[in-house]
Formats: sequence, structure tokens, C-alpha cells
Amino acid sequence: MIGSHLVISAVLTAAALAGCFTYLLRPPIASVKVDQQPHLGTLTFSAPDTTASISADTQPVENEKAAIAYLEAAQAILRRALTAQASASNDELPITGRIPLPKKRPIPRP
Repeated sequence: MIGSHLVISAVLTAAALAGCFTYLLRPPIASVKVDQQPHLGTLTFSAPDTTASISADTQPVENEKAAIAYLEAAQAILRRALTAQASASNDELPITGRIPLPKKRPIPRP
């Protein structure tokens, strides 16, 4: 009589071989196509502080509205960055001595 270990290993081996043959012999998967929507408006910039203007003949779509809001937020951040100051200063001396660590305390036992 055939042992159960031999039967299980034969079934697993056959399944693995079938998977390998299926992988190697199947036709290649079609490449994913990305639908590109035509650009409806033109963004023009005259200076870094100006907002984006869209041509008058087309209505702005949601993506363009989001792009305009993103641009305005980025410009606001850049305007604030000019006046921001770093918190680290060069006039402080670096720590050169030994830093005391907290002492180990015994575990309280009831």
C-alpha cells in the first residue's frame, strides 16, 4: 500500500509542475492602458506671486481647481519660508562633558 506521505508529496509536486507550466505557457498579459484626458485650459504665469489664470473659452475642471489651490498653498508656504528662522544657533557650545543618566532603582516588592 502506498504511504500517505508519498501521496501528499506526489500531489503537491504535480500541482507545482502544473503551476509552472501554466505560468510559462500562458500568453502575455496585455499592457495596462492609461486614459489621458485632453488638457482643457492653459495655465500661464507672469510672476511667482501671481495666481494661475485659465483661458476664458473653457470652464475649469475639478483637477484644474485642485491644481490652482495647490499652487496658491505652495506660494503661501514659500512666502512664509522667507521669514522663518531656524531653531538651532551657532553661538551655543556643544556638550563635551559626561551626561549623567538616571540611576537604576530597585523594583518595589509588596
